[in-house]
Amino acid sequence: MNEPILQALERFLEREVRPHVRELEANDTWPAEIVEKMRAMGLFGCVIEERYGGLGLSASTYAKLIESISEVWMSLAGIINSHLIMASLVQRAGSEAQKRKWLPRFASGELRGALALTEPDCGTDLRAIRTRARRERDGYVVNGTKTWISNGIHGHVVALLAKTEGEALSCFICEKGAGFTASRKLEKLGYKGIDSAELVFADHRVPAENLIGGEEARGLQQVLAGLELGRINVAARAVGVANAALKESVAYAQVRKTFGKPICEHQAIALKLADMATRVEAARLLVERAAQAYDTGARCDMEAGMAKLFASEAALENAMEAMRIHGAYGYSKEFNIERYYRDAPLLCIGEGTNEMQRLIIARQLVARNRA
Repeated sequence: MNEPILQALERFLEREVRPHVRELEANDTWPAEIVEKMRAMGLFGCVIEERYGGLGLSASTYAKLIESISEVWMSLAGIINSHLIMASLVQRAGSEAQKRKWLPRFASGELRGALALTEPDCGTDLRAIRTRARRERDGYVVNGTKTWISNGIHGHVVALLAKTEGEALSCFICEKGAGFTASRKLEKLGYKGIDSAELVFADHRVPAENLIGGEEARGLQQVLAGLELGRINVAARAVGVANAALKESVAYAQVRKTFGKPICEHQAIALKLADMATRVEAARLLVERAAQAYDTGARCDMEAGMAKLFASEAALENAMEAMRIHGAYGYSKEFNIERYYRDAPLLCIGEGTNEMQRLIIARQLVARNRA
């Protein structure tokens, strides 16, 4: 049923994205024209329900879209991911009034944004955040700093995690305005084109109606549910990067010759290609399983964690092996391999480090299989 969407996306990527990736990536340029075309295609409403103006795609179809995008340029998948985590959080945990107000504007791409969790002294340990939302009669006043926020500069709104009364964690929808600014763009090894920013909240006023779900102290639960989709996205991105590295390696190994024959006929290279292909297929299956679990509405942090853990490590290994297969050309900017090599490590860090994924998997494994 969703095959036409996938085919349309493939055509868009080949015509509108692939020819421009190297220049945009080399200059770390925000892809404004591409983003507008993505908006016109409805990609910012991928998983938002149709009644709110979205495409209403399943997580399974969404994962395939992200894989295809990442195979061409991973940064575009990040622009969508951060936005849709925010949208999914509102869709799953917001009040009906909040859904009617925000989701149509998220789905159309009129408002694009992100999830604002990480702080300068706080990453994985969300209970250690310092950003505070002080209750006043007509709403809240927010003070604090968030960092490494994707879409922080070019986005318009964030789902913000902050501490309310009694150290409770609560989530708010915050639009840019007085007291809410992007202070600086953070430079990165890879993952170019998408802006990663530091956000500063200085007496930023948030209406009480922007407290997601209308109840304090539910923020951590809401965020963790949203991160399930984020981890499926990162895992699908990793499959795309791993597959791109594989495809280019298979092609190169057939035309590059040493000792009178293509290098794919040398056993050392053949073994690498076999392992790379196996990693891609295994990672893809894990992503499919996690997406199917998400679509049921059940808790799927273990499945999403497994997919994210294995697929990101597969992308990292495939990028390294692709560089070895390409030799000096893999280290050159003439080929895409060096970009995969710079982009892949992020996947092992973003949306919860792989070390944290292992802990999540183990805890859920025990919880689901009590002796």
